[in-house]
Amino acid sequence: MSDSSDKRSRPERPADSPDTDSEDVEALRKQVEEKYDFDNFGPADMAEMTAEEWDVAFDPDSWITGDELLDRVDRDLRNRVSQRDVFARIERHEDPPRVLAYSDEGYALVYPDGSVEGEGTVMRDVKPTVALASMDSYDVPETVPDNPLPEPEAVPEGGGELGNRMLQVIAGAQLLAGLGLLLGGVLAVANLIGGPGVNTVFLFVAGLAFIAIALVLFFTVANARLSDTFRAEEYRERLRAIGLEDGERPDFVPELDPQGAGEREETE
Repeated sequence: MSDSSDKRSRPERPADSPDTDSEDVEALRKQVEEKYDFDNFGPADMAEMTAEEWDVAFDPDSWITGDELLDRVDRDLRNRVSQRDVFARIERHEDPPRVLAYSDEGYALVYPDGSVEGEGTVMRDVKPTVALASMDSYDVPETVPDNPLPEPEAVPEGGGELGNRMLQVIAGAQLLAGLGLLLGGVLAVANLIGGPGVNTVFLFVAGLAFIAIALVLFFTVANARLSDTFRAEEYRERLRAIGLEDGERPDFVPELDPQGAGEREETE
């Protein structure tokens, strides 16, 4: 578990800076727009940005909060998960309003005021999304999948099968060429083909070289398929760990009791 100081935080918004000349502010804003890619704004950019740059880049009075912010965060996170930029299971809760994102390596809870509580890599991935979603100028996808993560058994063994087949064809051609050259060398030694000028050493060396290339290509294909199999199985295990099969959340994810649940239990 992380320190309590890491549990709940919001991207720091600097206090209003002293009045500056409008031309200087506009020049700094232009520099910020050129320096940062706000369509791919991430934790590293947030850490690099200074207070002055943040102040000119974002207008605190226009930040989005409340249910609208949670809706935007929910859609943006689901879109990032579907594009494999983020690995997390996303849940939208209404009582009280909040968005929960969790994986096998951490979790993050987003509240209507934009504050974020959590730990691990998910917390790191969610913070920039909250900062961006709170800006009206940031476009959040309107249509996103309800279940961006696939079921474990639906994960394929791996892609690139066309490339593997092409390498196999090339390797097969190399192998046949190598065997043909070796056979030619043997026949030349037996004086069955060629004549006195035939370079049998060249035939043997070239044949062995072609066979070696073919073996390397076959090994590359086998290694690629084995790696794809391992990666697919690892991905399935991560999907199972976040409860896509049994519906159980990891133990470190806090229980989300409905608002007032404790009072109702005491009354009962």
